Amino acid sequence: MYVVMGVSGNTGSVVADRLLRAGASVRVVVRDAPKGDAWRAKGADVAIADLVSGHGLGAAFEGASGAYVLLPPNPVSTGFVAEQATKAENIRAAGVAAGLRHLVLLSSVAAQHADGTGPIKTVGRAEGVLRAAFPNTTFVRAAYFPENWAGSFGMLDQGVFPTFLRPDVPFDMVATADIGRVAADALLGGGAGHEVIELASGSGPLSPRDIADHVGALLGRPLTVVQGPEEAVVPTLTGYGMSGDVAELYREMIAAFNHATTSPWEHTGWFVRGPTQPEQVLARLLGR
Repeated sequence: MYVVMGVSGNTGSVVADRLLRAGASVRVVVRDAPKGDAWRAKGADVAIADLVSGHGLGAAFEGASGAYVLLPPNPVSTGFVAEQATKAENIRAAGVAAGLRHLVLLSSVAAQHADGTGPIKTVGRAEGVLRAAFPNTTFVRAAYFPENWAGSFGMLDQGVFPTFLRPDVPFDMVATADIGRVAADALLGGGAGHEVIELASGSGPLSPRDIADHVGALLGRPLTVVQGPEEAVVPTLTGYGMSGDVAELYREMIAAFNHATTSPWEHTGWFVRGPTQPEQVLARLLGR
């Protein structure tokens, strides 16, 4: 039996589907019961649990040999770091009580850094908590999601592609579909001690300007890349409803990437490139 979290999102849904297609027994974890109906129809068991309170997690992990877990962000949290630490601890406690043998965590590029990386530091700290608790762990350190570029689509009708990142500095990205495939295959493999998989997609790094060029080509018109100042990150994000606490963490993360002088990859585990090109994701987002 494999337990899969995040099935209402992009990565967990791919993990669960791939496991089911492989003939595995799957239990999906949802917070709201109606979200489990479609998975029950596909043949999965459904567990209702809350990561913050921990309620239901013990039953969710019972009888499982492996689990795919993540720390879903709460954009309105006023104590984000502490809240994510609570989620990690609840996963640890429930998994240990259930005798879980293998845990696959959705982590992030740059998770090896203890601080200075905004929300990324919460998954880095979770890695430490979970590595110490289970005999087999696989940490999927994923690059930037190209799906995140949908946040820059609001001004396309004005010919503008806004970003807070340096326009001409390339960095790796990873499609959420590739994350799901790698995580599912790791679960099916059973684990082999403590592993780190650094995961990107496509043929290589792309810059925000490269992304804008791809979007422009899909739309049939050129786009102008406009970099916003870092001091505008917090007011922009809070203007969209994000809490000040979370917005400040994202400002820290953006600053870390903008001012980095070395690779964000640790290069101590497996480095894998998934087959999905970021431009394929962009085409899907634009309905092309």
